[in-house]
Amino acid sequence: MHHDLLNQRSAGIVLHPTSLPGPHGSGDLGPNAYYFVDWLHTAGQTLWQTLPLGPIGLANSPYMGRSALAGNPYLVALEPLVQQGWLDVAALHNTFIAEHVRFEEVLPWRMERLRLAFAGFCEKADAPTQAQFAQWQQDNAAWLDDYVLFMALDAHYATDLWTDWPAPLARRNAAALAQARNVHAQGIAFWAFVQWQFDVQLQALKAYANAKGVYLVGDLPIFIAHHSCDCWARPDLYLLDDEGQPSVVAGVPPDYFAVEGQRWGNPLYDWEAMAADGYQWWVERIRRQLQLANLIRIDHFRGFEACWEIPVTEPTAIHGRWVKGPGIALFEAVERALGKPPIIAEDLGLITPEVDALRLSTGFPGMRVLQFGFSEDATSSHLPHNYVANTVVYCGTHDNDMALGWWVCCSPRERAFAAEYLGTDGHDVHWAMIRACALSVANHALCQFQDVLGLDGYHRMNTPGTMGCWTWRFRWDWVRPEHAERLARITAVSGRTRFARLQLPA
Repeated sequence: MHHDLLNQRSAGIVLHPTSLPGPHGSGDLGPNAYYFVDWLHTAGQTLWQTLPLGPIGLANSPYMGRSALAGNPYLVALEPLVQQGWLDVAALHNTFIAEHVRFEEVLPWRMERLRLAFAGFCEKADAPTQAQFAQWQQDNAAWLDDYVLFMALDAHYATDLWTDWPAPLARRNAAALAQARNVHAQGIAFWAFVQWQFDVQLQALKAYANAKGVYLVGDLPIFIAHHSCDCWARPDLYLLDDEGQPSVVAGVPPDYFAVEGQRWGNPLYDWEAMAADGYQWWVERIRRQLQLANLIRIDHFRGFEACWEIPVTEPTAIHGRWVKGPGIALFEAVERALGKPPIIAEDLGLITPEVDALRLSTGFPGMRVLQFGFSEDATSSHLPHNYVANTVVYCGTHDNDMALGWWVCCSPRERAFAAEYLGTDGHDVHWAMIRACALSVANHALCQFQDVLGLDGYHRMNTPGTMGCWTWRFRWDWVRPEHAERLARITAVSGRTRFARLQLPA
């Protein structure tokens, strides 16, 4: 089914679940996620690109998580915990604002509610429910055991990095780990409970969406954070020194987004070490993501051809160098283990013929961003008349401005080009962009939910290289019937909808 999905025309929306409305300070996997699936269904959309659903890290970004395999604890909806009888409904009272996630207030509040729910589970859960939990832990032990111990130790030592923990634990001395599992048994059980609930809730949402003809597009950030259970559990898979510190870090060279490039600071993979066991870490990572989503967008695909390696002593990304990645060998190993995975390759940024060749040899669709097309000329690969079918086109991604914000901020030359190309005077540039993407030959056309709602740059989700992002939320009273109706019509006339025929007057 997934491969048919990649080959047939479809349309969809980019929206991180934290952006959903809801009474608990941030969007989650609760009732509003189901209402959103209903909205997508009404609007004729087949894809919901959720962005990464893993734990968040630095600057509340889901691209800097503490685990490549775990789910974000703060996406666990609280209503089901009340329904199970594990959490008192009175504990849900709060005074959070509806717009924007105030992470510094919301995260500790949510964490406290999860702890109360775990206490309620321990006290009240019946034997069959406890057996389900035990079975789930057993089924997921391969990744879960390291993660829950890491989180328990992280909470206990409260340091910035696992390298600052007592040496026997940092270096994973077997006796020290066994002792820690005993000492921190309660904390370990709590983190396992949270992951179980995330999994149960996400699987239920995915099943509901799929039944409505809506498919989840997950997201696989290429790198992980240094302070993550992945790096601590398998330091041999990263370029680290004897102290467990990175000697080189990841980033990208200077480009359209940043004159000094971006120094992301993630540790880099030791591709030789990964190749030695047939890229097993990647196989398991992709296997897990396919449990959580129907399709996967692989972030920074060009990193598999070559990564920008920055010496850890350099404050910016300017003095880095390109270092070869694993290339096709990694994807062949994944295909041997899992069959051909339904993957979208995020091939934006500085793309060389070698990166194009790698993507073509995988058969994965690449990405195009309509906004980028107007900063070049008519030969731009980002303009619809130059697309090929095996493409996913975006008006803009979560890293771009809204269409209306872009129109205000772009250069006069770009604005004139876009006005002529899209046939717009700017007041409806968001619809003109959505239509241009939809009518293109690209198999998949996606836009941010903000653009459907006609919101301006104030509602932007992320500005690469800056802090204070990822807080945007919408309210249902901003969503009018004509939003879904207009999107459904565009989707239908462009052959991207499961509705057989658009109802037009005879």
